[in-house]
Amino acid sequence: MTNFIGDHICKIDAKGRIMLPAALKKQMSSTGADRFVIKKDIFAKCLILYPMEEWERQNRIIRAKVNPYKKEHNQFLRAFYKGTADVNLDGNNRLLIPRRLLDIIGVSNKEVVLAGQYHRIEIWPKDAYERIDGTDDEFAALAEKVLGNINLENSE
Repeated sequence: MTNFIGDHICKIDAKGRIMLPAALKKQMSSTGADRFVIKKDIFAKCLILYPMEEWERQNRIIRAKVNPYKKEHNQFLRAFYKGTADVNLDGNNRLLIPRRLLDIIGVSNKEVVLAGQYHRIEIWPKDAYERIDGTDDEFAALAEKVLGNINLENSE
């Protein structure tokens, strides 16, 4: 499994293509390294780029938890998969991002940020990404809330 790190400012060309930064490409496992699924994030106004290996893992998690014969579960499935797209790296390491997805997150200029996050890459309009920073104190409080009760000796 790949753990992506770093954030990279990328230009979008007239056709909606983004060059995958070499630093992110190097971090990818060789298995299915040219195929991705892209979708709108559940919580934020950004896109999520899943390498195919991670997308398949996400689907296994969903299959284990969801019964499509329950109305609420079916509504979740419909919303989760709505607007997804299969994208591939071309010979020049570019991804063609569907215009409808760029419009959903409000890309108004020709720059986005690709931000590594765990096993996926977030795609943000550059101006929106620059606004998400909180204060150091806010982050410290959140870190304590989320991670403050873990046993560090058994965290592997």
